[in-house]
Amino acid sequence: MKQRLSIAQAVFEKPDTLLLDEPTNAIDEKGVNLVRDLLLEEKQRGAVIVIASHNKEDLTILTDEMIYMDNGKIMKNDKE
Repeated sequence: MKQRLSIAQAVFEKPDTLLLDEPTNAIDEKGVNLVRDLLLEEKQRGAVIVIASHNKEDLTILTDEMIYMDNGKIMKNDKE
């Protein structure tokens, strides 16, 4: 519930940019789908969304571009 509340707070005022760290971490499957749908709506609205995540499925569904880092250095910049 805390994670869901944090996501709700982040999008409540419709910011132009969202910075999210592991937005679907510790959320049940139904909640993950709700968060993904919400973020896709924000993307459609024109918000820039930056997500840090280890969840490749989230990244594949939600992103237009992926930047991989290793020890603070950009290793690859693409969308697989």
